[in-house]
Amino acid sequence: MNFKNSLLILLIPLLFTSYSCSKGGGTTEPDPIPETLPSISVLDVSQPIASTPTVLQFYINLSKSSKSPVTVDYSLTDGTAVAPADYSASSGTVVFPAGQVQSVLDVQIKGDPTNLRRNNIQFNLQLSKPVGCTLANTTAKATIQTEDGAYLPTDNTGYSTPNSYPGYTLVWSDEFSGNALDLNTWNTEIGNGTGGWGNNELEYYTNSTRNVFLSNGNLIIEARKEPMGGFNYSSARLTTQNKKSFKFGRIDIRAKLPVAKGMWPALWMLGTNIGSAGWPACGEMDIMELVGSAPTRVRSTMHWKNAAGAHDSKGADYYLPSGDFSQQFHVFSMVWIKDKIQCYVDDKLVLTVLASDFGSSPYPFNADQFFIFNVATGGDWPGPPDATTPFPQRMFVDYVRVFQ
Repeated sequence: MNFKNSLLILLIPLLFTSYSCSKGGGTTEPDPIPETLPSISVLDVSQPIASTPTVLQFYINLSKSSKSPVTVDYSLTDGTAVAPADYSASSGTVVFPAGQVQSVLDVQIKGDPTNLRRNNIQFNLQLSKPVGCTLANTTAKATIQTEDGAYLPTDNTGYSTPNSYPGYTLVWSDEFSGNALDLNTWNTEIGNGTGGWGNNELEYYTNSTRNVFLSNGNLIIEARKEPMGGFNYSSARLTTQNKKSFKFGRIDIRAKLPVAKGMWPALWMLGTNIGSAGWPACGEMDIMELVGSAPTRVRSTMHWKNAAGAHDSKGADYYLPSGDFSQQFHVFSMVWIKDKIQCYVDDKLVLTVLASDFGSSPYPFNADQFFIFNVATGGDWPGPPDATTPFPQRMFVDYVRVFQ
């Protein structure tokens, strides 16, 4: 064998090895990267209750499709909503066929033909035992919205006054017996006014039936803890301005009041000339105000502009001998004649204001006034609600009557 043949024999294996490596063969090829599993997630859902049964749907989602089927077990568990009274409980397995990324789980929600207003209720969806996937989250909440129901009965016990008095005629009343507020009589004011209506109040007033509605023969003003118009609370403020005004007579208002800390219900009147005279020159007649931190006390107050041009007032408190003003209805009355005003709670005299008390100060109360009914939240007088204040808070008004 000559030298050239020997060299060729030696180079052939080396060339073969080099060619094989350059093609990625042998032990130098890396292991394949394992495919990541899709993850399953489920979102909270919310649905208003209806008068008849309806279906609520949970949407269960895969983060990406899978080449093989994916499964996950589920179960429905009680929260404040309880099966079978509020919903139909079930459990089982959700299957995602290959390539599918969403599955819908139907749950039957029981109906409520009474449309009872109560706090929203919840139940839960629990996921477990994923196969071919991972769990991004394991639970979701279903909320059955019951807080906007149109029916809200309340115990009618408490003090009442008659439909007639000797020497008086009933000239106007609202018994709140219809299905909706009479907008020919009442205005629903919107917003927070200037500086919280001058009191640094914390609510935003609305015209929504969430905050003001009629039910079972009562006007109901409801304050809620919820974001509204840049504020943390919502409520309602009604007036009869430019629609109904009165001068003199006996006024009876039967109401049940919210008494929690930070609440400020009021039944009051303002002079119809407020647009020209301003406050307090127009006169303000507070038939009833309650500060929630004093649940057994109401106050009646008259406000006016004195001879020096400053705000002046005269008021008096009434204390319940037992219980508080949220437990039963009470009647807040004002007997108003020329140069004299008297305020009563359940026909017990609380306050007397005479024109002769004013000296040289203008007496504004021999002129027309209009009604204001509202439930304020927070403000300079009551201060803010705190952790002890449950929401919603409600004022019930059974009737307002004017006799002359």
